[in-house]
Amino acid sequence: MGLSKEERRLRIRRRIRKTVSGTANAPRLSVFRSNKEIYAQVIDDTTGKTLVAASSRDKGVEAQENKQLTATAVGKSVAEKAIAAGISVVKFDRGGYLYHGRVKSLAEGAREGGLKF
Repeated sequence: MGLSKEERRLRIRRRIRKTVSGTANAPRLSVFRSNKEIYAQVIDDTTGKTLVAASSRDKGVEAQENKQLTATAVGKSVAEKAIAAGISVVKFDRGGYLYHGRVKSLAEGAREGGLKF
C-alpha cells in the first residue's frame, strides 16, 4: 500500500522546507490550498512571525467565476499588503503542491502585484 495523497504532499513539503527558509530580507511566501479556499502568508522564519496574510475568505477578495481567478486575486492582495509593509522580495513556498493551477495563478498574481521571487 502506497502513501496517501496527503502523506505524499507532506513529505514533499518537508523536503521543500529543508531548503526554503524566510529571512527578514526575503521572507517566505507560503501557500495553503483547501478544496474551497486558498491562503497565502508571508513569514519571517527567523522570528517565527507571519508578517502579511491574505486568503480567498478576506473581504477585499471577492470570489471570481472560478478558483484560478480567485487565486490570482489573492496573489495580488498579498503582494499589495507585502509592499505596503515594505517587503518586495520573497521566497516562494508551494507547500508541497504542484506548481500548477491555483498555486501557479497565486504566484503569477503576486508577481503582477510587484513581488519578486
